Amino acid sequence: MLARASQVLGEEPYYHEFIEGLERLLIPAGISVLVKVVTDHAAEIATYEQWSAERRVGGVIMVDLSPGDERVDLVRRLGLPAVVMGDPSTADGLPTVWTDDAGSAREAVRFLADRGHTVVGHVSGPRSLAHTQLRLGGFEAEAADRGVTLISAEGDYSQEAGRVSTAQLLASHPVRPTAIVYDNDVMALSGMETIRKQGLTVPGDLSVVAWDDSAQCQLALPALSAMSHDVGRIGEIAANAVLDAMRQGPGSVIYEAPQAHIVERDSTGSSRTQIVF
Repeated sequence: MLARASQVLGEEPYYHEFIEGLERLLIPAGISVLVKVVTDHAAEIATYEQWSAERRVGGVIMVDLSPGDERVDLVRRLGLPAVVMGDPSTADGLPTVWTDDAGSAREAVRFLADRGHTVVGHVSGPRSLAHTQLRLGGFEAEAADRGVTLISAEGDYSQEAGRVSTAQLLASHPVRPTAIVYDNDVMALSGMETIRKQGLTVPGDLSVVAWDDSAQCQLALPALSAMSHDVGRIGEIAANAVLDAMRQGPGSVIYEAPQAHIVERDSTGSSRTQIVF
């Protein structure tokens, strides 16, 4: 179940790759993948209750959790085998597929600091989400360790958020960032367009780092440096986790996904002298 705007999901390659990974393992096991897009979490909760009452599904995979998320207690009360995509701290004992968002964020800051960037922008996903909060914590901790100034703006993974947040960061006072990290590929691509429309160049004036590393990053001009992880493989791990939950019942098993790492391409370079307004 995905509680996001349909337009955002249409733009976002992450879940297409994730679902493909799920299906690679679940379909041969005789299990169909049901994906439903809803408007908000209230609609999501109502659907879980309906699915449970009608015995429509044998298990669920929950995404985009917030701290203390009520869905965790809900699936436990309904007796639905469930797997949480996210940090174990959000799962309250349910099985989890964990990616180290904080560690990956720290690597992104290290990568840019090593190239002389001392003011870094960050366009995040929604800050209500646990994985966004973990990334922010990683960015802030590494920036503090490296003496880097971090300027953040909140987005929602859409093209429009990339444009608006980039314009906001470029108007920062008194010092503009010389590099920007985006929490997904779509915002990074629209951010680069905004940078060019303001008469700046990538990477000459600003370095850009995306997150997820879909094919769009590799086809962009310039090609985007990215925090790269195998989203399809994460889908396969989630498929194994939900199969285990359906067969064995609940348990606080942690399935660790491969760590994301920076892939350097043409959109990043060494810092130029910062422009002070």
